Amino acid sequence: MVLPIHVYGDPILRERAQPVEADSPELQQLLDDMVETMHAASGIGLAAPQVGRRERVFVVDLTPMKEELEAEGETLPPMPMFFINPEIVWTSEEQCSFEEGCLSIPDVREVVERPVAVRIRYLDRQFRPQELEARGMLARVIQHEYDHLEGILFIDRISAFRRQLLRRRLREIARGQVSAEYPLALSRV
Repeated sequence: MVLPIHVYGDPILRERAQPVEADSPELQQLLDDMVETMHAASGIGLAAPQVGRRERVFVVDLTPMKEELEAEGETLPPMPMFFINPEIVWTSEEQCSFEEGCLSIPDVREVVERPVAVRIRYLDRQFRPQELEARGMLARVIQHEYDHLEGILFIDRISAFRRQLLRRRLREIARGQVSAEYPLALSRV
C-alpha cells in the first residue's frame, strides 16, 4: 500500500526513531509498504519517520540510477535494500558535495557535503546481521536516510545562509502549502 509521506514541519521528522525489537508480520508489511511508497514517489530511499512511523528502519533502491552509476564505476548490491536498526560505524575523512532532495521537503534541492564512504551495521529483512561498506551514491543515500532516523533533515546540513534563503518556502511546506505527485500527510497549521 502506498503510504502518505509526512512533510517538513511534522514533529515525527524531528524524533529519534526507536529500535525494532523483533521481526513481525506488521514489520514485514511496513517494509513492503515503504518500498511501494518509495517507488510510487520516484524516490531512491525512504525512512520510517517519513511515513509517520517510529521504527528504526529505512529502505533504499538505486535501480533507477543503476546504468548511470555503473557507468561511473559504482557496483550496486541487489536492490531494494532493507536496513533495520542500522548503525553507521565509520565514515571516510574524504568528503564530497552533491545536490540532494527529500520526499518530505518537496521541490527543495540543496548541495550537501557528506563523507564519500561509510560502513554500516544493520539487520537485513530476514533479521540477519550485516555489515556493508558503501561508497558514492549508495553511501550518500544511506547517510541521508540514516539522518532521518536521528531526526536530522538534509537542510540541517547546509549553511545558515542557505537555510535562511529557504525559510519562506519551508514555512509554506510546514503550513501544508505544498503539492507533490505522491500522497502527502499535511499539517493542519
